[in-house]
Amino acid sequence: MLFDSHAHLNFKAFDKTWPDVIADCVQKGVVMVNVGAQLETTRKAIQIADRYESGVYAAVGLHPIHTPGGSSNPEEFDFDEYKALASSSKKVVAVGETGIDFFHDETNVASQAEVFKQHIRLAKELDLAVIIHGRNSRDGRKNAYAKIYEIVKAEGISRAVVHCYGGTWEEAQRFVDLGLKIGFTGIITFPKTQSLADIARRLSAEQILIETDCPYLAPEPHRGQQNMPQYVRFVAEKIAEIRGISYNEIAEQTRRNAEVLFNIS
Repeated sequence: MLFDSHAHLNFKAFDKTWPDVIADCVQKGVVMVNVGAQLETTRKAIQIADRYESGVYAAVGLHPIHTPGGSSNPEEFDFDEYKALASSSKKVVAVGETGIDFFHDETNVASQAEVFKQHIRLAKELDLAVIIHGRNSRDGRKNAYAKIYEIVKAEGISRAVVHCYGGTWEEAQRFVDLGLKIGFTGIITFPKTQSLADIARRLSAEQILIETDCPYLAPEPHRGQQNMPQYVRFVAEKIAEIRGISYNEIAEQTRRNAEVLFNIS
């Protein structure tokens, strides 16, 4: 069994196909968390998850690029509304994705940071995990991971994953020292990602999650196509190769890691 810890079947790219995709995932033993990025996609993630007894879960959140003052369809973060949604279904296992994104917008950091803190407080109140998004500025001069670390440490959370990791080894060490997990996507299968491979090699197996971030970031050999939860297999295979262990070992370990993080028995 594989666990895709970060998918978006609740996005428009899957409007007509998500039932078939999930049917295939069930057959192949792929479990997933569909992650909200706005109110609409949060609601849809829950609606999808509630149609299945197991194997399909949801996260509620407002992506940093959509926070007030953001660069892409900004929305207000209504704490009470997101709390009601998170409390409406036992299939909600996390809050997010939330965090800091300097790649798309370097100017609304105060808004992003405040909404990030609100997500963390919601997760703590409801005893849920946090899914964290981070992306540095295009020129690399503004470090999202440094700001995320500052907030996470101040808010005192450890039950979280830094998804689609793109920071340094030193930054990854700081996160895992706080108890966080590190998520790897299909990017790790691309050429010229040696620094990311080095991080995946040096982390302890208990600190790693695998994900697709579908419909984005399809791994080799599907790069450039629409990504699918089933393609998380290629991420697992690559990490197994990097670490010099069997595919079954990394698939089993990352599944257990996700189940622990999301409190899925």
